[in-house]
Amino acid sequence: MAITSANQLELLQTAEAVAREKMIDPGLVVEAMEESLARAAKSRYGSEMDIRVSIDRKTGRATFTRVRTVVEEEELENYQAEMTVETARQYLSDPKVGDTFVEEVPPVELGRIAAQSAKQVILQKVREAERDRQYEEFKDRAGTIINGTVKREEYGNVIVDVGRGEAILRRNEKIGRESYRPSDRIRCYIKDVRRETRGPQIFLSRTDPQFMAELFKMEVPEIYDGIIEIKAVARDPGSRAKIAVISYDGSIDPVGACVGMRGSRVQAVVNELQGEKIDIIPWNEDMPTFLVNALQPAEVSKVVLDEEAERIEVVVPDEQLSLAIGRRGQNVRLASQLTGLDIDIMTEEEESKRRQAEFEERTRLFMDTLDLDEFFAQLLVSEGFTNLEEVAYVEQDELLVIDGVDEDTAEELQTRAREHLEEQARKALERARELGVEDSLIDFDGLTPQMLEALAEDGIKTLEDFATCADWELAGGWTTVDGQRVKDDGLLEKFDVDLEEAQNLVMTARVLLGWVDPTELEAEDEDLDGDLETDEAEDDR
Repeated sequence: MAITSANQLELLQTAEAVAREKMIDPGLVVEAMEESLARAAKSRYGSEMDIRVSIDRKTGRATFTRVRTVVEEEELENYQAEMTVETARQYLSDPKVGDTFVEEVPPVELGRIAAQSAKQVILQKVREAERDRQYEEFKDRAGTIINGTVKREEYGNVIVDVGRGEAILRRNEKIGRESYRPSDRIRCYIKDVRRETRGPQIFLSRTDPQFMAELFKMEVPEIYDGIIEIKAVARDPGSRAKIAVISYDGSIDPVGACVGMRGSRVQAVVNELQGEKIDIIPWNEDMPTFLVNALQPAEVSKVVLDEEAERIEVVVPDEQLSLAIGRRGQNVRLASQLTGLDIDIMTEEEESKRRQAEFEERTRLFMDTLDLDEFFAQLLVSEGFTNLEEVAYVEQDELLVIDGVDEDTAEELQTRAREHLEEQARKALERARELGVEDSLIDFDGLTPQMLEALAEDGIKTLEDFATCADWELAGGWTTVDGQRVKDDGLLEKFDVDLEEAQNLVMTARVLLGWVDPTELEAEDEDLDGDLETDEAEDDR
């Protein structure tokens, strides 16, 4: 079949029709046609030739050209698509390396196989252009809600028609045991949009916490306008959820605004989430206060926050324990997700037993080390003394406030405490030397004999060994493994050495060994201070 003007015009009209149907640029279809015709021409003239085809966008006329590039003589490899400067002088007046010579060649005839190949190239290009359009359309819609129509269900996964493409609602992203029939209307959250070889993949969700947040944004105008902000969301899909909100307008109650008149706003969200019960909680920057709100409806007697460990201890009345924990731990689990903290719940009775055990342990410590009777040891513990160091080095006036303690008694107490501590230090140092600790580490400032003993038991016996330690190895810390926070015990953690102190000790050791230039450390500190000042200035603006 020859490429006549009529045929080309018909192909051009077909390209425009396909572009309109697929909602892509007609130029992309024409480019695909040009590429397919060029491939067909190469099969006729030779694959080594550089044959190019240009289709006039108005008339549909196809122009076939052969292109040859001027190269250095030693670089000439393809005689059909390249030529030397000497050869180029036959066609160009002043040829230079890199110039091209273009000459028109006769159009080719498209046989059945060539025509089929051209069709496949065009279809492939159209599919790629359609996929790119779909990806560009949906990639910016991730994190929003979309309405669609159920097309079919495959192995529990729902295929949803979202207008200009298909999306998938996986089995684990459905609420409870939801089931859908073809043509059912469905509302979902666009969780992710990925570009894959088989086309853009749009993943939907109805269990994602942000789905509920977006539903509230649709139902509550104050959230959409930014007057109320959703700070945190936690869900047990299909069962229960907690949402924390804050109002930036003192005249608007964030909880009341989300609930709506007679619960109309929250009820609309509940209906969409298959009856999921929703607790709306006021946000508070004070984490213990926020946690008390998050554990509603249970009452909380006491909260102890450990910021470093990101754990929080909650004490509730005995009769409130089951309510605070919730069915199968649901209430405390949602509160933990909402606050981002691990929560330990205990009753007042359990806390009382623990405090009593600590009191007895400290009493026994003072009785054994200071040779005191039980009553006197209990007096010390009652006044807040927890260890020998506090007794040994506290100001004497703090001991004199204890009933029955005069200056002589206070001095005797401190003498006994210091002697015991010195004896402990002497034994620890002897033990450290027995384990092979060298003088370079013993003479290093900042490490007590007990610390040296602990380091030696772990094989750290020289200043070089100590300088290779990481700060978290000494001070301990927390790591997240499979979503669970795991405690890393530090070698010096029991001596109350924190991360900052551990880092300073290690860096000092490295400076003493000449591994680190102290001037570089000073420069880094100055840069850090400068960055902090800049950040503060920007915050002020």
